[in-house]
Amino acid sequence: MANVTRRMSIATTLRAAGCVFADDEARILMDAAHTSEELARMVDRRVRGLPLEHIVGWVDFCGSRMAVEPGVFVPRRRTEFLVRQASMIAKPGAVVVDLCCGSGAVGAALSDLLGRCELHAADVDPAATHCARLNVEPRGGRVHQGDLYGALPLELLGKVDVLLANARYVPTGSIGMMPPEARLHEPMVALDGGADGLVVQRRVAHGAAEWLAPGGSLLIETSESQALETARILEESGLLASVVSDGELDATVVLGSNRGIQQTISF
Repeated sequence: MANVTRRMSIATTLRAAGCVFADDEARILMDAAHTSEELARMVDRRVRGLPLEHIVGWVDFCGSRMAVEPGVFVPRRRTEFLVRQASMIAKPGAVVVDLCCGSGAVGAALSDLLGRCELHAADVDPAATHCARLNVEPRGGRVHQGDLYGALPLELLGKVDVLLANARYVPTGSIGMMPPEARLHEPMVALDGGADGLVVQRRVAHGAAEWLAPGGSLLIETSESQALETARILEESGLLASVVSDGELDATVVLGSNRGIQQTISF
């Protein structure tokens, strides 16, 4: 009974601070804290706007608990759609690259679904690669630090079966409209996609063809409003593009196929 009363009290505090899922967050914080003092500190940090995932150190992503450290981009639920689309293409044993990997959750989740793959993850941010190792290396994968394809070992050139890119795509002018917990506590290198939001996507697309194996695919998360332009960028880079979306998750993925025929995905 005391725990129920405490959880209700914490939920009330969180709700007053603007937390939409206050009841769920109260339960998660209580489960994560080892002492009353630690719980009080956690609640205080959440009230001050820190992301819940940074406070407890993990996020539930594709049914697995993925490590997320402070200063690292928190994987969104909509990105689970990117993983699902990739799982419909990839086969066990595939060479998978998670580019702009952040926490490495995307590649790690795909690895879980495949059961077996050669997984590589890369990011330019040292904080991201440190965190990614916690999720990728236990699954037998490797993490590389550097700028996009410059981080990858040359042995992968022309051998990548599935190239995943949840590259930043928020236009610079829209950063100020993001929730405070994102724009204040997540790295700008993971948010700011340039004037039209597609600066990094262009670089990913333009280098994809030489890294993809014959029959390989590039999958890029983007927004519904940017999808057609993202698809055009992939087409200009020599890939056959298609757009898939999930209205419930508000998720959009553009697929660039290195195949000789257009690929259609049903969902």
